[in-house]
Amino acid sequence: MKVGATLRLNSIRVAYNGKVILKDVSIQVRPGEILALVGPNGAGKTTLIRTASGVLSPIQGQVQVNDRDLQQLSTVERAKWMAVVPQARQLPATFSVYQTVMLGRTPYLGWLGFPKKEDEEIVQQVLVRTQLDTLAHRRIGELSGGEQQRVLLARALAQNTPILLLDEPTAHLDLHHQALILKLVQQTVKECGLAVLLAIHDLNLVSLYADRVALLVNGHLQREGKPAQVLTKQEIENAYGVEVELLDHPHLSAPFIIPRSNGSLERIAYVG
Repeated sequence: MKVGATLRLNSIRVAYNGKVILKDVSIQVRPGEILALVGPNGAGKTTLIRTASGVLSPIQGQVQVNDRDLQQLSTVERAKWMAVVPQARQLPATFSVYQTVMLGRTPYLGWLGFPKKEDEEIVQQVLVRTQLDTLAHRRIGELSGGEQQRVLLARALAQNTPILLLDEPTAHLDLHHQALILKLVQQTVKECGLAVLLAIHDLNLVSLYADRVALLVNGHLQREGKPAQVLTKQEIENAYGVEVELLDHPHLSAPFIIPRSNGSLERIAYVG
């Protein structure tokens, strides 16, 4: 794994089907941190992830990896710098879990495409860490949506890159596996110094696991900072158009967010 990569998006402006989606957005994700990207539906979170990965090209501004223009890197070079867990699952239904996770090692395989012992060891370690080792020989088409989501993360971790882009990685997961995935990402960040850009809807998970938060509203970067600085009552209500209450988490130094519905508080379970 390359060490110490910083991802920068400098004043990017992105259009899709003739409509400007992102408007002069600048963010930086440094080694050893998780930057959570939040905002209402249609704010531009997925577009930003796709731009950061090189799938979309900005009409203005630049995406950089360690001061190198992403557009100047080859496909293989990009694959060695960053791994992506997309929101839409596109997995080969007839492949086994093991085969699919091994696809993460593709950038490192020789011209014959055969995995080495090191590749096999990395894949096995990732399967254990994501609790997929008992499913290693199952076909992807036989898995639940949540299990497939974990396979996507395992494939990205097997890629062994210093930058990780995650677009709603906890979608389709139950509470146990939401915590499992985010704790695993958090632990990997600390151990390996990854730079992680995470698009996610659940603000309580953001409060628990993110180091910094970037709030997108209508394609603009509304606010950026630590969770307690961004996830305030005023910022959330202005961005989402809903009244909320912020409570102290009973065990952690993190705000807990409860939306109001028809003047009363909705009941939401603690996570973490």
